[in-house]
Amino acid sequence: MKQTTDKKKAPKVDVKVQAAQGNGHAKHEAIKANLGLSEKNVREIVNRLSVLLADEHILYTKTRNYHWNVEGDNFMEMHKFYEGLYEKQADLIDEIAEKIRSLGHYAQGRLKDYLAICNLEEQEYTNDQRTQLKNLLDDHETIVRYLRKDVRDFDEKFEDTGTSDFVNRVLQDHEQWAWFIRSYLR
Repeated sequence: MKQTTDKKKAPKVDVKVQAAQGNGHAKHEAIKANLGLSEKNVREIVNRLSVLLADEHILYTKTRNYHWNVEGDNFMEMHKFYEGLYEKQADLIDEIAEKIRSLGHYAQGRLKDYLAICNLEEQEYTNDQRTQLKNLLDDHETIVRYLRKDVRDFDEKFEDTGTSDFVNRVLQDHEQWAWFIRSYLR
């Protein structure tokens, strides 16, 4: 099984995401927000948030898959545990996409776009609880490691304390979820 690492450098995202109007023939760009940030900084912030959005989608899908396919003598407990995780992840995905929109850019929403830029990797199907939990723990901890750098960079390098605060809360959610998962693996 291939383990997720943080050695992979995610490719840059094209933040000029086009959105189709009507039947898809006419396209437009989002109206840029005037939030006191340089366009260069906003572009880099949106790039990183787009990678986070992609990672969250991969993690959500993986958690949902495990919810459907878990087996064992504590099936119902794990089934409900996974359900609680993916419900919280779904809310977080929405918040990240809305954060990107608040910065004046479109949020990506296609699976092929997520797979092209994410830091996380899909694993083979498994119904083994321990393997599922190890995979999820690795993913949550990988996201935490990336977000630690992003929190600092958003505040200091890109002069955006608002996004730094937002991402810090996301980081804390993943730290807590990783703790929950580690508790099952003891």
